[in-house]
Amino acid sequence: MPTNDKLTILACQISIPAMTRAAERDAHLAASVGKVRARLRASDTPVDLVVLPELSSIDYSRETFARLDDLAEPLDGASFQAWRQVAIEHGVSVSFGFARAGEGGPFICTGVVGPDGQLVGHYDKLHLAQYGASMEKEYFHRGNHLFVFEINGFKLSPIICYDIRIPELARTLVIDHGVDAILHCGAYYRDKSFHTWHPFAIARALENQVFFLSLNRAGETYGNSLFCLPWQDETTPPEAFSDREEDFRILTLDRETQSKARRDYTFLQDRLEDYQIELLTS
Repeated sequence: MPTNDKLTILACQISIPAMTRAAERDAHLAASVGKVRARLRASDTPVDLVVLPELSSIDYSRETFARLDDLAEPLDGASFQAWRQVAIEHGVSVSFGFARAGEGGPFICTGVVGPDGQLVGHYDKLHLAQYGASMEKEYFHRGNHLFVFEINGFKLSPIICYDIRIPELARTLVIDHGVDAILHCGAYYRDKSFHTWHPFAIARALENQVFFLSLNRAGETYGNSLFCLPWQDETTPPEAFSDREEDFRILTLDRETQSKARRDYTFLQDRLEDYQIELLTS
């Protein structure tokens, strides 16, 4: 796998309309592909990876989820076919969200297609949210595997929305699998838990010293995506996206930023091998 000191991402905070039919899903996919193509053509910076939000092919609602028999897709379904054309045309990888049909499903899934148009792999959401505006346990099944892929020598892994609130997942990806960047794609609705999301994203980036893209969909009740570096402070805050509008950002990950964070702050080096240690009680 070729290596490089940098990785460039086009992060797409896109709007997703209400839908209950596959034809509406496919029309939305075509519109999204058009927007991404336009951004790639207009970019002065070569892009390595395009990232889209959780379930970027369909709306997040009970009305939509009630029609998963029509809207859920196989791995090589409408979403894959749409984004593979972008991947081939522009020589990029694309990470996209969709409802995956299949044995044991449906699943909330992230798929990745490479610049050759081949499926690199997929991740099914491990932790399903069932609070606030979320009702995933009523419609979806949880996944059973992790997924790590590589671009320019950077190891990346997708996680999805509620996964961020379970710290063991990000820790495992970094410590056991050497991940450099976590692609956290969500559908964060402005319920009571909305404003607790950013502190989790910043914490996951800092404690694991990784690049952390926390990408939401756009809309009046969504927005506010965030890109975190492996070290954040008052002089290097996270990069904030629009609070509601569609927003397409070119983000650059570089080796030196991560290496410096790990040299200056030795969190990972100072971990003990095992925290199953003696407990003293009074």
